[in-house]
Amino acid sequence: MSVEDDGRGGANPAGSGLFGPARRVAALDGRLEVRGPPGGPTLVIAELPCA
Repeated sequence: MSVEDDGRGGANPAGSGLFGPARRVAALDGRLEVRGPPGGPTLVIAELPCA
């Protein structure tokens, strides 16, 4: 799943807003990637295994 916004970027993957989702994705043996370059946009990608 991926979600992209039109904000100014600069998302912090270790910040409190993304820590919870990252922990939940990791609990399912998945991976969360955050791309938030200055100037935006921010892109959050969650990859979950399908068994």
